[in-house]
Amino acid sequence: MKKISGCELARILAAAALLTAFAVQAEAPNIAWRLVKTYPHDAHDFTQGLVWSEGRLYESAGQYGSSRLAEKKLATGRTLHETKVPATEFAEGLTLLGQQLWQLTWREGVAHIYDLALKPLATKHYLGEGWGLTSDGRQLIVSDGSPSLYFVVPESVTADRSVTVHDGAQLISQLNELEWVRGAIFANVWTTQKIARIDPASGEVTGWLDCAQLEVLAGITPEQHQAGAVLNGIAWRADKGHLLITGKWWPKLFEIELLPAEGK
Repeated sequence: MKKISGCELARILAAAALLTAFAVQAEAPNIAWRLVKTYPHDAHDFTQGLVWSEGRLYESAGQYGSSRLAEKKLATGRTLHETKVPATEFAEGLTLLGQQLWQLTWREGVAHIYDLALKPLATKHYLGEGWGLTSDGRQLIVSDGSPSLYFVVPESVTADRSVTVHDGAQLISQLNELEWVRGAIFANVWTTQKIARIDPASGEVTGWLDCAQLEVLAGITPEQHQAGAVLNGIAWRADKGHLLITGKWWPKLFEIELLPAEGK
């Protein structure tokens, strides 16, 4: 079963690093946060999408031959249920829309739709690459590695509009895992340790979440980071107002609280 080779992954990571070199030199302010709790995470999962809903944690994991959708127990990281994705597909972003889970694929142009028991319900087809996925409760919001975010009508899987993500004059590309949080879009910038908070109306980055400390706490070495064990996985825990954050092949998942800006 085909996987991305080490050489191919290294080339992709090197190219992405060049594209995002300026993204970390941000104009938008950093968002303060504090660590609330640390949980185990399955280090075999190449995390692509993370969803929390009504006490249940869902995760989309990628790689050809090992892509899957799983429901996990937050406290232990143990898989409770899973549905395998065909070995010819590379699973990507995940979101909950109504009572259905939507899962993108990378280059296959296929979106899988499941019920909350992970039973496949339907597939939809779209053009271009699928990277990150979230929803504002009405539309899907999709990234494809470019600086664009697309607001997609679920019924037709076509874009109703798009925004270009920028921090001041600097375009921000390599937008990967997405999450809708209190009217804003949070997006991790692939291969970096940064998550951007984005205004969905304008595409302007209004703040940066620096997760370098979480990578250290997860025990990820520079060599592992270079090999692909990078930040990727954001879920909004609305019941507590916290974020759940992990990464590809990370052995830990973190719950953090966003702190108010000084003076507010």
